[in-house]
Amino acid sequence: MPEHDDTHRIPADTLRGFIAAIFAAAGCAEDEAGRIAHYLLSANLAGHDSHGVIRTPRYVIWLQEGKVRAGQTITVVNDGPVHATLDGNYGFGQTIGPLAVDCGIGKARAAGLAVIALRHSGHIGRIGDWAERAAEAGLASIHFVNVEGGELVAPFGGVDRRFSTNPVCIGIPGEAGAPMLLLDFATSLVAEGKVLVASNGGKKVPEGSMVWPDGRFTDDPAALYGPLARSGPRDSAQGEGALVAFGLHKGSGLAFMCEMLAGVLTGGGTSGPIPGGKRGRISNGMLSIYLDPQKFAGGDFQARARAYAEYVKASRPVVPGQEVLVPGEPEARMRAERLTHGVPLQAQTWAAICATARSLGVAAPG
Repeated sequence: MPEHDDTHRIPADTLRGFIAAIFAAAGCAEDEAGRIAHYLLSANLAGHDSHGVIRTPRYVIWLQEGKVRAGQTITVVNDGPVHATLDGNYGFGQTIGPLAVDCGIGKARAAGLAVIALRHSGHIGRIGDWAERAAEAGLASIHFVNVEGGELVAPFGGVDRRFSTNPVCIGIPGEAGAPMLLLDFATSLVAEGKVLVASNGGKKVPEGSMVWPDGRFTDDPAALYGPLARSGPRDSAQGEGALVAFGLHKGSGLAFMCEMLAGVLTGGGTSGPIPGGKRGRISNGMLSIYLDPQKFAGGDFQARARAYAEYVKASRPVVPGQEVLVPGEPEARMRAERLTHGVPLQAQTWAAICATARSLGVAAPG
């Protein structure tokens, strides 16, 4: 797979150990440090570099500033046979996320379905990880996510930030326990993390991914982060522009409803207004629905789902010789490729991670 000339390829196990050492040195317990590293690396392996180890310097800064807390667990706000409202106490999303998902899995296995409202979680990362966790337990799941205090995206027809990137994710279990189908996308045209990757010399985002206050569309990361230093953490509060929603009014409408479901309904908070207009602590809200296919469609659910997926893939491709992919296939293939050949990181991204490590007394792998 072609990469930029300044790209480093780091073996997955090496990268996982390095990132875990950074978070341990930053003050996380060994098990939590390993968990954070596992899920950040999982995003890279799936090809979602925007939610991967590039976030390490930012996470460490948030921990040092008290915007995210180490060693937290969930608090049960209210609870019933098929629902729960959970508070993440601003703990790392890589710790809070699995606890919330496991709560939903337990209830759905017992009752056939469950709805879990999670609020006040630290950045919860790639949402596909949580749908995959549910699928491994044999459950279908639907997830709506927002970011309290995280305005980044302009609504359709506007230029001022009102939403966050507000992902939607749906997972369908496969016959072998792994997710056979996985749909996971931001409601913005590109995720904020993809702009972060582009700002560090990675793949450019499409033209028109952002909008300046005067209504001009752009692909310049400076619209989101302000003037760019060569390396170092980016601060979206410094940018004057905004991301745009995908699909005009459709993506904007989905983003709006993510605020309603993941922000308002969970009892957490919406992306704005931000007091004083200055971004401080952010947290994720997530409304998740878990469904046991056996309680609905019966024992042949996976076989019928597979048959339909194969029918979709059999559509003649637009470009001869290529193939039609179903949701989840690109990530599975990327994971296999990167486990074999290493995880590609742009030089600026690697330099920023190594600088964070040095500040904590952690040596970079040789």
